[in-house]
Amino acid sequence: MTATDSGERALEDRFEAVVGADQRVEPRDWMPEAYRATLVRQIAQHAHSEIIGMQPEGNWLTRAPSLRRKAILLAKAQDEAGHGLYLYAAAETLGVDRAELTEKLIDGRQKYSSIFNYPTLTFADVGVIGWLVDGAAICNQVPLCRCSYGPYARAMVRICKEESFHQRQGYELLMTLMRGTEAQRAMVQDAVDRWWWPSLMMFGPPDGDSPNTERSMAWRIKRHTNDELRQRFVDMTVPQAQHLGVTLPDPALAWNEERGGWDFGEPDWSELKQVIKGNGPCNAERVERRRAAHEDGAWVREAALAHAEKKRRSAQ
Repeated sequence: MTATDSGERALEDRFEAVVGADQRVEPRDWMPEAYRATLVRQIAQHAHSEIIGMQPEGNWLTRAPSLRRKAILLAKAQDEAGHGLYLYAAAETLGVDRAELTEKLIDGRQKYSSIFNYPTLTFADVGVIGWLVDGAAICNQVPLCRCSYGPYARAMVRICKEESFHQRQGYELLMTLMRGTEAQRAMVQDAVDRWWWPSLMMFGPPDGDSPNTERSMAWRIKRHTNDELRQRFVDMTVPQAQHLGVTLPDPALAWNEERGGWDFGEPDWSELKQVIKGNGPCNAERVERRRAAHEDGAWVREAALAHAEKKRRSAQ
């Protein structure tokens, strides 16, 4: 073994010891290239999802039924933008540039969460997104606060607190609608029917078809498998649906006394594959709108860079 090989082995051993002891890997620490690449892929996809995720609900900003609802929706959109910025900043600690990540997104070389490729047809969708989509996000993201990579874990602490607020806001909106007219209650049920299965797909494919789960679990980037998180979400959501007074659109849903959890049906994984491939109801619209916003904002980025350069020169 050469001195170089011995040095690399020592670095690998130290990395494995840090991860194995549930300690944090920091940006200046040595890490395997595959670990870095996995983090870049996951954090970038997460950041893209936060930014793209403003679009479905943004569709209702000008049509919110009251000033209060508009203010709430605006505040949520601002939170999501902030989440995207935190996450792009975390990704940059791994040696990538957010402009490069954005280019990959709008060129179709990076993905975002499948859930944001579905249309928001009524204002009840805003509430259901808060309840189901943000509820699923909380199940998925709270364990990321213990991710082995420090900047990602620390960013998730604030994000999860704000997502928890979004989930409660969505549920409160639905409770208000369910106390309304028959038409409003039907609108809520229709939204639940359309968003339930896509929400279950948010956790990704079944464990047997998930190529990245095993390695991410070993590196403690992820703490639970896709199927474990999906089960946790169902167990959390069924009692909430019962209290709300809506029916979840799954005839297989049944309490399993032996397991102490809810059995549920199989999502249509072929639909998920099509959405991931770019063939969902709103894929093209979401990416095109993100592309247009990026291009329209070029002058702002250029002005900011020019201002920063001017300040740098004046300080010399």
